[in-house]
Amino acid sequence: MDVELTYDMVGARLRGIGGAAITYDQLGSRPRTLGSWTLEYDRLGTRLRVVGAAEITYSRWANLPRTVGQWSCEHSRFASRLLRIGPHELRYDQLGNRVRAIGPLEIFYDRLGTRPIRVRLPGEGESLPDDLLLALFLVLHWEEEQEAAAAARRG
Repeated sequence: MDVELTYDMVGARLRGIGGAAITYDQLGSRPRTLGSWTLEYDRLGTRLRVVGAAEITYSRWANLPRTVGQWSCEHSRFASRLLRIGPHELRYDQLGNRVRAIGPLEIFYDRLGTRPIRVRLPGEGESLPDDLLLALFLVLHWEEEQEAAAAARRG
């Protein structure tokens, strides 16, 4: 089964994963809903804390996600990338820049290789299972945050 990822007219913001629409706050900077799930942030509005019923915890010093609901998150030795979210292992391209798969879910990018445009899940069905939808959204969201932070550091 193939699931399309849709973006706004400028192509900057992810607007949907298959049938799950993503809405943003009034300034358009932070996702507020994913399908029927509400997204909540910390007091400063900087870190995603809740998606639906799944609470997200972060490490104290490195600001890395530690848990998502009942799932634990595993990071590489120097915390440069996420290796696992719950039961789903992440696989990266040869350079280690882009996530190419989350568990059984394969991710395809646009011609420039910068934006995910489609995911494939072996088998039949019309939508992603909730656990894979959650994992995919979080991985894409955290990658986008890392890219924005790196761009801000560059200047």
